[in-house]
Amino acid sequence: MNSSYKGKILISTPDISGDIFSRSVVLIIDHNEDGAFGLILNRKNPDISLQIEQTTLLKTDIYEGGPVENQKIFVIAKGKPVSDFYMEISDDYYITEDLQSVITALMENRITDQDIKVFSGYSGWAAHQLESEIERKMWTVADAYHLDYTLPNDQSLWKKIMQNLGGEFLLWANAPKDISMN
Repeated sequence: MNSSYKGKILISTPDISGDIFSRSVVLIIDHNEDGAFGLILNRKNPDISLQIEQTTLLKTDIYEGGPVENQKIFVIAKGKPVSDFYMEISDDYYITEDLQSVITALMENRITDQDIKVFSGYSGWAAHQLESEIERKMWTVADAYHLDYTLPNDQSLWKKIMQNLGGEFLLWANAPKDISMN
């Protein structure tokens, strides 16, 4: 493997399939010779909510991290890790599956709900699969720059990134959602 896409974002190329990756922005959390792991940052699922009851009810939006293992919960958080079980994404962000430690930190006001983003499932690629998809132009790879991974992003994130890329990407940014209607 020549280079890793860890820490990069993938911007999906519009297509007519309308699958879960249509107009998605994926943060690559890990990438090595065995494959890649990432989370879709802009696919909120309004049908799912995480409700935690202690002394108050905390309601947090759930994002579809991808089509793999939808029953697994992942949390991206910013700041100092609240769990011993985490993986660093960058100097400011980490990911954990330790939901109980996150809930405890929220209840103790060590973090706020603006410091986290909760995902159900993940996006995964087998060895060399991601590289092949990038070669086939299914994805555009970009630096994450100063993207706040915990913001409640929606489909406007995809369009904004496409517009910032400029050039031919402006055409895609302004294309209708169903490009067969163009």
